[in-house]
Amino acid sequence: MQLPALRQELRRFAGPEAAAGALRFFKTGPGEYGAGDQFLGVTVPQTRSLLPASDALSEADVLTLLRSEWHEERLLALLIFVRRFTRAAHDEPTRAHLVKLYLANTAWINNWDLVDSSAPQILGTWLLARDRQVLYRLAKSKSLWEQRIAIIATQALIRAGQFADTLALCEHFLPHPHDLIHKACGWMLREVGKRDGAVLRRFLQQHAGRMPRTMLRYAIEKFSPTERQHYLATD
Repeated sequence: MQLPALRQELRRFAGPEAAAGALRFFKTGPGEYGAGDQFLGVTVPQTRSLLPASDALSEADVLTLLRSEWHEERLLALLIFVRRFTRAAHDEPTRAHLVKLYLANTAWINNWDLVDSSAPQILGTWLLARDRQVLYRLAKSKSLWEQRIAIIATQALIRAGQFADTLALCEHFLPHPHDLIHKACGWMLREVGKRDGAVLRRFLQQHAGRMPRTMLRYAIEKFSPTERQHYLATD
């Protein structure tokens, strides 16, 4: 399917009520983190249903989608890149090119769902056997979304039993002011804990007293009520 037809198909799913709900859910008001974003009102499953039809798109077409004013078009573009990256499992040059494109276009990966749907699948997977300095560069960025890409990308590392970068980035983000980073760090810490509770508890013993409460609550969500209360009482 060519780009104009694919865009038309995406709009066929559009719903004004869903769009209005998304505007509230993704905090698009003045001064909020998603300020100015625009929504067609298409669900994620509906967006994903168009992926098989996207295989004929050129790279330029996908970048056109990624740089769209419409949130769902940006999501579709990222899902297409994830699909192409996954299919190129044995094609390192193609994967390297897609990672380069991803990092060159972070300005349009500008809400938490866009980050979460792409950072582990593309960047995190690419870094499994590679140097991780790009994560620390992103973590030091002034962009909230590049910062979130850094920590969420480590989900792929966590799944491979590699926890060091997640822990280091969470420590780096302890003084961060935004709850979207607190939530992301707490989520990744919880994922570490699912695989190795001792690693998470050592991190908490060292840092719980100065962790933002949202980060801490996310991290200990799977603990027993007694253990949760213990960490929440830590000063």
